[in-house]
Amino acid sequence: MTAPASASRSSDGQKVAMDRMYRLTRHVYDATRKPYLLGRDRMIDALDVPPGGCVLEIGCGTGRNLIAAGRRYPGARLFGFDISAEMLKTARRNVERSGLDIRLAEGDACFFDPDTAFGTGCFDRVYFSYTLSMIPDWTTALAHGLALVRDEGRLSAVDFGFCEGLGAPARALLHGWLSLFHVAPRANLEAEMARLAQANGRTLNFERPVRGYAQFGTIC
Repeated sequence: MTAPASASRSSDGQKVAMDRMYRLTRHVYDATRKPYLLGRDRMIDALDVPPGGCVLEIGCGTGRNLIAAGRRYPGARLFGFDISAEMLKTARRNVERSGLDIRLAEGDACFFDPDTAFGTGCFDRVYFSYTLSMIPDWTTALAHGLALVRDEGRLSAVDFGFCEGLGAPARALLHGWLSLFHVAPRANLEAEMARLAQANGRTLNFERPVRGYAQFGTIC
């Protein structure tokens, strides 16, 4: 899939920004994010990957989630890509240390072509883990992710929510802090996933765990 020139320019700008952000922080990313990227392991447990199934993570970062999925689902075929070459340096190192067979590539979430990169164009499970809140054109990325899911597959997304059960002060504190890292929780995530599910003859399961701190949806 070839991106339009305007999309390619936008992708280049996002890549530069992400590489700049993670050039140093990638070394401490997993240790510093563990306390507040809540729901990632819950999502992995809920993937229910079929034996030998193909799994794709969009925005794989350090590879932490793919490694967890590989240990949770032995025999699964695991793939991931990220726009940041800096993050992929850490991901490749972590994957090598894990001993798991995980294939990685660099690409943009809005138009990445897995058939060219990996030799397969569709997957049993595709997921986003705390990435949609960092992707400028997140609705396009979400739709593209669903297009890569097999007919009987699932698309999942976990990300920051709006702290409905924690109150406005907690939300203001969390979202103000996240904005320093160019992270913007998506208020319309459920509505957009519901629209995509309906348009594609699928169903949506959606919840807001940890009193709304997180959002977790699966299009089945």
